[in-house]
Amino acid sequence: MYAVVVSVPRRSFVRPLVVILLAIAAYALLRHKRTELVDFEVYRRAAIRALAAEPLYRPEDGHYQFKYLPAFAFVMAPFAWPTKEETEAIWFALCVLLLAFFVRLSLRALPDRRLSERRLVWLGLLLTAKFWVKELAFGQTNLLLGILLMGAVIAAQRNRRAFAGALVGLAVFVKPYAVLFVPWIAWAEGLGALAVFACVLIAGLALPAAAYGWSGNLDLIAAWYRTVTETTGPNLMLPENISLATMWAKWIGPGHTASALAVATALAASTAAGGVAWLRRKVAEPNYLEVGLLMVLVPLLSPQGWDYVLLLALPAFLCLVDRWRDMRVPWRLTIAAGIGLTSFTVFDLVGRFVYTHLMTMSVVTVGALILVGGLAHLRARSLA
Repeated sequence: MYAVVVSVPRRSFVRPLVVILLAIAAYALLRHKRTELVDFEVYRRAAIRALAAEPLYRPEDGHYQFKYLPAFAFVMAPFAWPTKEETEAIWFALCVLLLAFFVRLSLRALPDRRLSERRLVWLGLLLTAKFWVKELAFGQTNLLLGILLMGAVIAAQRNRRAFAGALVGLAVFVKPYAVLFVPWIAWAEGLGALAVFACVLIAGLALPAAAYGWSGNLDLIAAWYRTVTETTGPNLMLPENISLATMWAKWIGPGHTASALAVATALAASTAAGGVAWLRRKVAEPNYLEVGLLMVLVPLLSPQGWDYVLLLALPAFLCLVDRWRDMRVPWRLTIAAGIGLTSFTVFDLVGRFVYTHLMTMSVVTVGALILVGGLAHLRARSLA
């Protein structure tokens, strides 16, 4: 008789175990400091209302009004039945898994990688730490959006254009500002992908009619638009708002001049994104950098662009860090400054006084614009 010894690599179960233990500890600490995942409660409340065919958009909800398209309330329906405590624990665990998946997809899609996977993982998590900590603490859905967008990139890389269009269509219902990626779909993937996107969008907009009826569904869409537009002004000057509109309003005060400068800056940033797309033939795989740049622009172009939405900038950070040695010293220093402004403007790190002044100066927005410039530089030099 011979004993058969099967060698199981320790890493195969040690890493998941460590992640699970850290997630449990993080959730325990979170519940010790917070009574609820405030943003997740918005989704859960909307799901309960949708299942009862009740109005979704109510001014009495105050700052925590539901601001997503009606179909997303039905997507969250599975979280309407268990108790609040159970659903919050499930959602937190799911978000931890989404974070790991988002990092994995961002690494997998990065073309012509220079650095090791381990180094990129740790650097990526470090540079986005303050964003995903807030994401998990609030119970947000930006991780799901990031996964859909990275999925669209991978689909484009594999020449599955229709699938890429469908994923961007689904992303709009997770976060409406995903419409920013429609020009990329049209330019990079063609009219076929754009048609699939349109079909998904139309189907998603029509879906709530099954519960509310056609006229009720139209009323919902009108109420959604009214909610989004009416809540923009009150949120404009909040410290964590990093939109271009907020940046200029904080610098020179709200008004027509600030609005005009915000539009001009947005056009300049969009032109840079267009220039990057125009030069796509200079590189073998252009989709990653193009989508990564647009993901940085999401919170800048959205009037309600909260700082933690820069979690979506993970692909941009990975690309810049991976190509770091290929850039000249002046650009390294410039991008290092941008990373410092975006990633390390942390309340617990710099203190209340400094943090308040830095957010008043919109330094995170400035840092994000520097990252956009760095990505454009990589494309101009055919590095990504």
